[in-house]
Amino acid sequence: MDTADRAHVPVVVAIDGPSGSGKSTVSRAVAARLGLSFLDTGAMYRAMTWWMLANEVDVEDADAVATACGKPVIVSGTDADGPTITVDGQDVSGPIRGPEVTAKVSAVSAVPQVRVRLVELQRGCAAVALRGIVAEGRDMGTVVFPEATAKVFLTASEAARAERRAVELRAKGVDEATIAEMAADLVRRDAADSSRVTAPLAQAADAVLVDTSELTLDQVIDTIAELVEERAGRLTAA
Repeated sequence: MDTADRAHVPVVVAIDGPSGSGKSTVSRAVAARLGLSFLDTGAMYRAMTWWMLANEVDVEDADAVATACGKPVIVSGTDADGPTITVDGQDVSGPIRGPEVTAKVSAVSAVPQVRVRLVELQRGCAAVALRGIVAEGRDMGTVVFPEATAKVFLTASEAARAERRAVELRAKGVDEATIAEMAADLVRRDAADSSRVTAPLAQAADAVLVDTSELTLDQVIDTIAELVEERAGRLTAA
């Protein structure tokens, strides 16, 4: 396919990585720079988890979660300048980031029926993105978009990721005891996401590894934007 032909094919950028690697911040910035849509798939799993908890579904009971996961209407806005997430018409962008959802999202995400439902929604978001989309999560390059234009596996040392999360939480006024608990939870989620049977967190064979431990945010954004432009053969911001 030559450059002229590629100009008519929507770009799909798959960015995967563990908790605290900076996926959301980096993906939004890359999408904004290149004039693409942005999809936070982790927010979709959090939204599903929030709904389960709000409706008193036992999230440790995989059968119960599987039975209920078709009920909530989850809509993910894909504007990089202001992404949104709603459940049954309610804005849940704040509630889904709470500690209760964070503690349970891995259990809900591991249920195959949940992943089937949300992968369908994720692919639907990409299908209507006119210029293309930057999708971040844990199985973008391996499962959801195996033919993505560009794939990136974003990571950082455990210490770097824990410190970044601590800085973020302190800015929100979270106490140090809770920060310590969240750091331990980060390790737990890494283990759960990497070991689950269905769509585990893994680097796609053709993904470019970007370790952000010693890089500034701007350096990471530059690296990925340049990779996407190289793979796409073009791209200018709208």
